[in-house]
Amino acid sequence: MKEDFNKLKIRIDEEDYAVVRTNKIYSDAFANIKHKKEITVIIDQTKIHEEDIIEIEKDWKLITFDTILGLSLVGFVAKISEVLAKEKMSIFVLSSYFTDHVLVKKKDLDKAVEALNKLGVKVKKKY
Repeated sequence: MKEDFNKLKIRIDEEDYAVVRTNKIYSDAFANIKHKKEITVIIDQTKIHEEDIIEIEKDWKLITFDTILGLSLVGFVAKISEVLAKEKMSIFVLSSYFTDHVLVKKKDLDKAVEALNKLGVKVKKKY
């Protein structure tokens, strides 16, 4: 799988994100995850309304793997998680139909990029 990482680029969003437990869906959020008993919103932290917060964790940076990753790909998220876990950082992973996203704490961003670079991943755009 190492060869695959050499072709991979990541994009890092400029915004600082919050992971919010709330009772409201946000149309301008990066993601809304609705489960039977909760709603989790990943949103630019400047766009959250204080009155909607049940719990909040701020200062996350969004790393997007800027390529199409098929649903049959095995081990991609596991390898990314392993590399970042070795650096002792907490991550929040989101997958869409074609690609994966990882949120890392803002304080860990440079360390995360360095760890991913060791895999061969290149930063395409860093705010």
